[in-house]
Amino acid sequence: MKIYIDGKYYDKNKAKISIFDHGLLYGDGVFEGIRAYNGRVFRLREHLKRLLYSARAITLSFPMSMEKMENEVLKILKLNKLSDAYIRLIITRGVGDLGLDPRKCPRPSVIIIADKITLYPPEIYTKGMELITVSTKRNIPEALNPCIKSLNYLNNIMAKIESNRAGVPEAIMLNKDGYVAECTGENIFIVSNNTLVTPPCWAGALDGITRGVVMELARKKLKIEAVERNFTPYNIHTADEVFLTGSAAEVVPVNKVDSRLIGNGSPGPITRELIKEFRSLTHCDGVPIYS
Repeated sequence: MKIYIDGKYYDKNKAKISIFDHGLLYGDGVFEGIRAYNGRVFRLREHLKRLLYSARAITLSFPMSMEKMENEVLKILKLNKLSDAYIRLIITRGVGDLGLDPRKCPRPSVIIIADKITLYPPEIYTKGMELITVSTKRNIPEALNPCIKSLNYLNNIMAKIESNRAGVPEAIMLNKDGYVAECTGENIFIVSNNTLVTPPCWAGALDGITRGVVMELARKKLKIEAVERNFTPYNIHTADEVFLTGSAAEVVPVNKVDSRLIGNGSPGPITRELIKEFRSLTHCDGVPIYS
């Protein structure tokens, strides 16, 4: 497997970064997780645009043009002979010293990894996933805007530790006001009265690419309303359906939350239809790898 680092390609066991890289020392950097299906990179340009915006938000200079970044993503997939893959695209502040000052990092670093991924076993998608609401609160947007997809995921990791200890695969994080924000690695949706509802970004949710695709599919294909709205754990416990979305996870049905069955305890009809529509879209939409 080849990995791209700052213009060169390395074998997996020889790919290294400096111990003085501020991405390693301080989580100072941004990233994207992108999927390729059936020889096409799904929503590549939307991911690159979000990466650019994340970099701008932390005053991290984008080290190459969007066109070159796109070409490098396609090239690493070709080098690894992949048609279905997960791509991790990372921009760090680069090499500096042991101090915090980003001015000591003269040049950002770019890393591109392309490999296979299986986040959850297949039965999760047919039977559903169990969640718990954890005590770890989502970072407040005034401290770190959730639209910035940064390398610093410690807040999410602390919540993940709670779900691990409870023996469930994912956790729901609330914001400081008690409203649902997101899960540790995915956005969350509820279905109530034939309406799709997801937390707004200002509540602490990432503006997910898959999240946006699912809202678009709900409106155009299923002809149902899809809205951003604050809600609490009560609304989850009493929802008709619950599901998660993420680039790596795709669309994941939820069958139980905080020991309460959701609906009848099986993935609901809207969730099942969205899974079907999403999978159909991913296999025909995207930037071709092998043109």
